[in-house]
Amino acid sequence: MSGAWITLIVAGLVEIAWSQSIKPTESFTRPGPSLVCVALGVTSVYLLSRAMRDLPVGTAYAVFTGIGSVGAVTLGVVLHNDPVTVGRLLAVALILAGILAARLFGAS
Repeated sequence: MSGAWITLIVAGLVEIAWSQSIKPTESFTRPGPSLVCVALGVTSVYLLSRAMRDLPVGTAYAVFTGIGSVGAVTLGVVLHNDPVTVGRLLAVALILAGILAARLFGAS
C-alpha cells in the first residue's frame, strides 16, 4: 500500500474523531472541546490534501468521506445507542464496497 493511501486512511480516521468531537462543543459554546474539534477538522483536511498529491481528487475524497461515514455510524451505534436497522447496515455495506472498489479500480 502506498504512502498516499496510508495518509488517506489516517485522514479518514481523524475525520471519524472529528465527527465525534462536534457534539461536546455544544454549538461551539465550550472553548476546550471547540478547540479540539477545530484542530481535528484542520488535521483531517490537511492529511486529505497530502494524500491528494498522489491520488485522484475524486477517489481520495470519496474514500475519505466513506471512511468518515462508516466510522461515524459505527460509533453512533456503539457509543450513543443509535438504532441498528437493515437499511443502515445496507448503507454501510454499500459505502464499504465503494471504498474497496475505489481502491481496487482507481488510479494508484
